[in-house]
Amino acid sequence: MELDQALNVRAPALHRLGQYYAGEQPLAYLSPEARKSIGQRFDRIAVNLPRLAVSAIAERLRVTGFTDAQGKRDATLWDAWVRSDLDQTSPSAHREALALGEAAVIVWARPDGKASVSIESGRQVAVFRDAGTREVLAAVKRWTELRPDGTEGATRWVVYRPDRIEHLIGDGAQITAATVVQTVDNPIMAVPVVPLTNADRPLDMFGVSEFSDLVPVVDGINKLTADMMTASEYGARPRRWATGLELAEEPRLDDNGDPVLDEDGEPIVDVVNPVSETDRMMVNEAAEGKFGQLPGADLTGYDVAMRSLLQQASAVSGLPGHYLGLNSTVPASADAIRAAEAALTARAEARQAVFGRAWEQVGRLILAVENGGEVTDYSPRVQWADPATRSAAQEADAVVKLYQAGVLTLEEARTRLGIDNPDQGPTQAPAAGPTPATESANVTEEAAA
Repeated sequence: MELDQALNVRAPALHRLGQYYAGEQPLAYLSPEARKSIGQRFDRIAVNLPRLAVSAIAERLRVTGFTDAQGKRDATLWDAWVRSDLDQTSPSAHREALALGEAAVIVWARPDGKASVSIESGRQVAVFRDAGTREVLAAVKRWTELRPDGTEGATRWVVYRPDRIEHLIGDGAQITAATVVQTVDNPIMAVPVVPLTNADRPLDMFGVSEFSDLVPVVDGINKLTADMMTASEYGARPRRWATGLELAEEPRLDDNGDPVLDEDGEPIVDVVNPVSETDRMMVNEAAEGKFGQLPGADLTGYDVAMRSLLQQASAVSGLPGHYLGLNSTVPASADAIRAAEAALTARAEARQAVFGRAWEQVGRLILAVENGGEVTDYSPRVQWADPATRSAAQEADAVVKLYQAGVLTLEEARTRLGIDNPDQGPTQAPAAGPTPATESANVTEEAAA
């Protein structure tokens, strides 16, 4: 019950973060007068730095393999990883965790006994941890079915516990009114839900969005952009002026094209500019008439203010200047790029450490599902690609030198270059025990049946 309530409590905050990630957040810092002048033309203008901050780190988080307790490459687990499409779907888990603070991975079994792994959003999955050990004690997934016509149907829940998994269905959003339709035994005796939490501090139980510090800066940048666009609309184009012209008069018409009358019943006449904005030539019959042009608005001040805010964005996010357009040229060499991206690389390495434990737990669950035994019988270690930017020639040259100096073995050198080592065998599985495949098929598929 409390887990379902946790989804409700976090929903507004996650919705707001989702708006910023999609660039659909409302404009901030605007006065009522500015909103009136902007109207509906610039209501969605946004510089989407939150997505850039997430993508810049997520594209550097690439799992390249696993090793077993003896340090050998675990080919069995990697085959299961690829078979479950995690080589393609794991980046979406990283993006979700970086954007919203938390994502989740659910591991179960297909009818053939192979592991089935799905990536879940923090909007639909909540976990309950032990306050002392931080171990996951229970989890829930909630989603609403969509009918063929696009309308919402029944609400479904799957509650995951170490000993069983329960399926519930209801017409509303309250789990207290739902009905348990199926209970499945959990033979692996562990909650098959692993949270990927983007947290630097122990008490950040639900994680922190990677762009949480960027939000006020982005609001300021969007406000400046809206101001600049408004100034460009009303004052950037040079305005023409003329003297000696006779002003034109036009009757005011209503929506039906009929004249608008005043209190005395007389038509209301408006005085208008005799020269249209689209006219290429202006004619003045008065001999003393003159023409001229007012200077356009200077938008340089907006550029200075924008650069100041972009520098603040770079400071709080670690994004280098050439990502934000602060530098007129891209660094000329790979070493210069690595130096400029040092802060971003350090952030990516920190996220590798945070997410690595979660992926190792996913690996344990996969091995327990497919080979049997307890989850604690397995000790995989995740391997990541180097998050730093470097050329292929530099990487190969560095690895060859380390190998020749005896620092790296041949297998380690091949691994760092992304070359498979076919001579390394898989992990030896422990004694086979019951697997989820002997109990049930994919739990979410059965819940939707």
